[in-house]
Amino acid sequence: MPKTKSAPDILLIAATVCLLSAGLIMVYSASAVWAEYNFNDSFFFLKRQLFFAVLGVAAMLFMMNVDYWTWRRMTKALVIVCFLLLIIVLIPGVGLVRGGARSWLGVGAFSIQPSEFMKMAMIFYLAKFLSEKQKHITTVKHGLVPTLGLVIVAFALIMLQPDLGTGMVMVLTGVVMVFTGGARIKHFVFLGLLGLAGLTGLILSAPYRLQRIVSFLDPWQDPLGSGFQIIQSLYAIGPGGLLGLGLGASRQKYFYLPEPQTDFIFAILAEELGFLGGAFVLACFAVLLWRGLRIALYAPDMYGTFLAVGIIGMIAIQVMINIGVVIGLMPVTGITLPLLSYGGSSLTLMLTSIGVLLNISRHMR
Repeated sequence: MPKTKSAPDILLIAATVCLLSAGLIMVYSASAVWAEYNFNDSFFFLKRQLFFAVLGVAAMLFMMNVDYWTWRRMTKALVIVCFLLLIIVLIPGVGLVRGGARSWLGVGAFSIQPSEFMKMAMIFYLAKFLSEKQKHITTVKHGLVPTLGLVIVAFALIMLQPDLGTGMVMVLTGVVMVFTGGARIKHFVFLGLLGLAGLTGLILSAPYRLQRIVSFLDPWQDPLGSGFQIIQSLYAIGPGGLLGLGLGASRQKYFYLPEPQTDFIFAILAEELGFLGGAFVLACFAVLLWRGLRIALYAPDMYGTFLAVGIIGMIAIQVMINIGVVIGLMPVTGITLPLLSYGGSSLTLMLTSIGVLLNISRHMR
């Protein structure tokens, strides 16, 4: 276990604070009209996001000061608890249904999404396995099956909710970690073909997913149905120009773009703050990913390296998918923009995982 501690990565903290602050501002700006109409309180979503931001920052500070090796010893317990939560959330009357998915546990507006925490549990599990048995990763029986096998089981439980977006982020994060661990390319080609076949089956099994693919290719084929969100998102981004319409001056948040404080918050940000505002947010993410990769490269042991790779991989995948959806480069999926989108579980998880990164940075060689 590493003993020497230094100051945490200041640039990583600065990027996190900038993104969190921008997120709080934009959650209020994007949701005020919607919240006033539905709850007679324009601060409805902001107050809840502030609560989880405080909770998340507390979790980040806690994780930053607890040796990351502690979680290596607790990996089995963390994975078991997350699997139990994924099973419990599927029980009718226990799991809360929102947007057609039974994905939440809790009471009223304050609830958690177990699938979000399973993503982090899988990162802990894979980091432990790869650091202990990296020499086996080139084999199928002793390498790929024990690593990605458990990830696939978790993915199957998440798909029963169903939540394809969160499940895909978890699987892709696992693939990034296993690839970093030295798995053979030919195994990835085989797994890629299997994954493509499975994804095709999932899309064909649910008509709404197929509609999203069709609307991605031509959103104007059904402008008031499956293509509505992406069209309204582009209507928001286009008028933003270089400097934007001004903070709070969005037109699309007036019931054109559904619940703009969640998955499509970047569209409202681009409309109000323009290209420069969007570029600033992307620059903050770039700094966060750069410092995360640096932490992975200079971690004192392989466990710290794989842990950092998993966390940065998860964040990078979510950013790419969310921005890709908002600007029309990918089909619509329910993926939040880390640290910016409204959502208690997502925000708390991201800040907690960044706390782990900061702790690893305190032990860098």
